[in-house]
Amino acid sequence: MRALPAQLAEIQDDFLALEQKDRLLLLLEFANELPELPQKFQDHPDLLERVVECQSPVFIFVELDAADAFHLHATAPRESPTTRGFASILAQGLDGLSAEEVLMVPDDYPQSIGLTEAVSPLRLRGMTAMLGRAKRQLRERLA
Repeated sequence: MRALPAQLAEIQDDFLALEQKDRLLLLLEFANELPELPQKFQDHPDLLERVVECQSPVFIFVELDAADAFHLHATAPRESPTTRGFASILAQGLDGLSAEEVLMVPDDYPQSIGLTEAVSPLRLRGMTAMLGRAKRQLRERLA
């Protein structure tokens, strides 16, 4: 098993250190911390890809900056805190990583943070789909 990048490992540890009921509160904290979209995406929402597996309308876009650091931009409705929380975990947990580090993140990372009892399997599939689409977009950028 490969080691997780430090940010994702820390998020995982934070969730697993809590009782089940408190994990949802941490997820809500993440929901409130979802970074705002940069202006270029606010002006051109067509650049964002919808994650159709999510019950809520979630849109993502990945980019590599001039230093080849990864950034995931996401938008999800405020009235969908679970989905926003998942998007925020990925946006914060993957931010600044190299392309190689992002592509090596296990596809089942969403199942590893201790929320399988707290949220529905459908919602966890949505987060898994966000991670999968982020990796696919990254591979397309690298091609």
